[in-house]
Amino acid sequence: MAELNSLVAEQLFLILGVIAFLILLLLIIVIVQGAKLRKMRKRYELMMAGSGVDDLESLLLDLKLQMDSLEDGEKQKTARFAAIEAKLRTVQAYTGIKRYNAFSEHGSDLSFSVALLNDNMDGLVLTGLHNRDSSYVYAKPIAAGQSTYNLSPEEQEAINLARSSAKN
Repeated sequence: MAELNSLVAEQLFLILGVIAFLILLLLIIVIVQGAKLRKMRKRYELMMAGSGVDDLESLLLDLKLQMDSLEDGEKQKTARFAAIEAKLRTVQAYTGIKRYNAFSEHGSDLSFSVALLNDNMDGLVLTGLHNRDSSYVYAKPIAAGQSTYNLSPEEQEAINLARSSAKN
C-alpha cells in the first residue's frame, strides 16, 4: 500500500494536469453547447411568435387535426362531385327542335317535334300536330337513339339535331 501511495504521490502533478485539462475541455464543450442552445431558442421563439400557441407540440397537433379535417372535406367533396357527375349524365341535356307544316293544305309551321336526349342518347320525342280544327300531341320514348315506335322523318330529324348538339 505504501508503494501505491508513493506512486500516486510521484504522479500527482500529472494526474491533476490531466483532470484539469478534462475539466477545461468539458467547460468549453458546455459553453459551446449553451451558445448553440441559446441560438436555437431564439430561432424557436421567433418561429412561434404570433402563432398563438405555447409550444411546438400543440402547434403540430393542431396542424394535424386541420389536415385531417381538410382531407375529410376533400373526400366528401369528391364523392359529392362524382354523384353529381353521374346524375348529370342522365339529365336530358341535348335538344333538337324541328318546326314544320304537318298539313300542307292549311295553316303554317305550327307543328313541331322536340327531341330531349341525355349523354346515352336516351330520352323522348314530343310531337305536336296542329291544324285549324284540332291539335294532337304525341310522346315517344328514345333509348340509345332509337324508338320502339315508328318515327316520322321530322321526329328523326329532331333526334339528329339533338345528336349534333351533343357532339358540339
